[in-house]
Amino acid sequence: MADLTTNLNYLQPTAYKLSIDRENYPNLEYFAQTITHPGMILNPSEVPFRKIAGVPIVGGTLTFNELNATIILDEALTGYNEMYSWIRRVVDNLPVKAMDRTATGTPTYADITLSILNSANNVSKQVKYLECIPVALGDINFESTASGTEFITFTVAFRFTYFELI
Repeated sequence: MADLTTNLNYLQPTAYKLSIDRENYPNLEYFAQTITHPGMILNPSEVPFRKIAGVPIVGGTLTFNELNATIILDEALTGYNEMYSWIRRVVDNLPVKAMDRTATGTPTYADITLSILNSANNVSKQVKYLECIPVALGDINFESTASGTEFITFTVAFRFTYFELI
């Protein structure tokens, strides 16, 4: 039986830090506004039984939803350009994993780490998403009726092999 937590502080929605390959994608880390941690599904097998359509049996595979991020756009579109270039590189070249030290050029795969901060702004937990590739680059909405305090953002979605809680 699991023990009840002794930590009575609730997790704050702003208490996080995103880390990605800083050498190749520094603006994604700096301008990340929201991160959506993906859910996962254990795919059950269905076994037919008499008049029942199927009885679920614990499956052996996991399906992960996409890792989604909303990025604030700077005036030079730097973060957007980083993502655009990354997606074009995935399409135009053969995939290169970040840990392949013999490969030349910018890797097409990258690990992304979400650091969760406690109430004292110290890292309390990390989620490491392994071998991420971008699969969607969202729209940019320009709007002449927006107020002066709103910033333009774009979304990006990643697929990954799996994640670890560190």
